[in-house]
Amino acid sequence: MTGAGTDPTTSCAQRKVVIDVTDRSVARAIAGAMTDLLNPAPDALTLFESGPAWRIEAYYDPVPDLEQLGHDIAAACGIPPPTLRIEDVPAENWVRLSQKALPPVVAGRFTIHGSHDRARVPQGPNSILIDAGEAFGTAHHATTQGCLAAIDRATRRRPYSRILDLGCGSGILAIAAARSVHRARIMASDLDAQSVAVARANMRANRVGGRIKAVVAGGLQHPTLRAGGRYDLLFANILAAPLIELSKSIAAAVVPGGTLILSGLLIPQAAQVTATYVAAGFRLERHDRVFGWSTLTFAKRVGRR
Repeated sequence: MTGAGTDPTTSCAQRKVVIDVTDRSVARAIAGAMTDLLNPAPDALTLFESGPAWRIEAYYDPVPDLEQLGHDIAAACGIPPPTLRIEDVPAENWVRLSQKALPPVVAGRFTIHGSHDRARVPQGPNSILIDAGEAFGTAHHATTQGCLAAIDRATRRRPYSRILDLGCGSGILAIAAARSVHRARIMASDLDAQSVAVARANMRANRVGGRIKAVVAGGLQHPTLRAGGRYDLLFANILAAPLIELSKSIAAAVVPGGTLILSGLLIPQAAQVTATYVAAGFRLERHDRVFGWSTLTFAKRVGRR
């Protein structure tokens, strides 16, 4: 982030973290984890083929601790810590260049696009504007795509009255829910205050700001999240470890018969997360796999409190 009065798109103080890997699927997993799952997220990120390798360039101001970033990537992707290096960025409009490299994404009924593609994408209730930037979630990562497709299926099947986006990042999933269920009360939360600020701005830009209440909260203990009862649709696109840690409180927050959508976990992690939530009173209805990542859709068993 830069201070007030500065322009992050033209600052020469920007630096980038460069990672070269030989496996395309690993490169996609790393890029997706950095943009959608790790904190701090890069201000922008590009992924492209460079000779025999795939290169990830992640732009930061300031650059995070490389050792910690490497460990976080390893934990999120289930790989050894990759080799990271820092390079200076030329004084150019790097954010806009990076955003233009991100094409529109179709997931379920939704088309997610940046402002640079607004004129090329048909505008309507299923078109969602999300620019790459200061919060997680542009739909270019498999976890977000999986969640959007699961929300599309769930909201086509039945109406919902009370919805929670837990760990909302950019707010993209809550916006998709608001576009799909027009009379629901929708909550969104994230433990990162900047993410919540970005989510609120995105909600306003997509004309659903008045329908979603976004709060800064870790877990589900915030009084605003607890007020008004439990949820009949809850989705969380976060890492496997916090999903397991939050299983009891998430189970308590979902009504019997309610729908739970979980993502942000690698396919090998899905069995443990599934077992945890089955023990907490859920039935697995669907396991979707996209580019090495899992999205799990559960139903809360009737008779479980």
